[in-house]
Amino acid sequence: MALYSEKVMDHFRNPRNVGVIENADGVGEVGNAKCGDIMKIYLKIENDVIVDVKFETFGCGSAIASSSMATEMIKGKPISEALGLTNKAVTEALDGLPAQKIHCSVLAEEAVKSAVKDYYDKNGIIYDCKLFHDCATCEHCHH
Repeated sequence: MALYSEKVMDHFRNPRNVGVIENADGVGEVGNAKCGDIMKIYLKIENDVIVDVKFETFGCGSAIASSSMATEMIKGKPISEALGLTNKAVTEALDGLPAQKIHCSVLAEEAVKSAVKDYYDKNGIIYDCKLFHDCATCEHCHH
């Protein structure tokens, strides 16, 4: 049995939405020190809809495929839908990832959320911090 699905291989060989958006409305960068993967996601947002999204990923094939698939899944969608993106949904859309590569889909989810949070912060939009992290460990939250 092949280690990677056809979809993973396709998004690795032909990643969608690679690049940079100049003057992006939101930029999210996340990394995993253990594996060395770094993902950066750029969002262009109009009327609460992600009209364009690009990514730069330094990492393994699964990290690139996860970033590519995540950008495809949120493009043209309202911000609220993008925030609902889960690593499980990314993994399923790729027809699965090897267990040791699941963290790549987690990074993709985190990069999207980080970019949306950046957009909210830049525009002074009030949000529920629980959307982005565990509030119990956050000194900025007053729950």
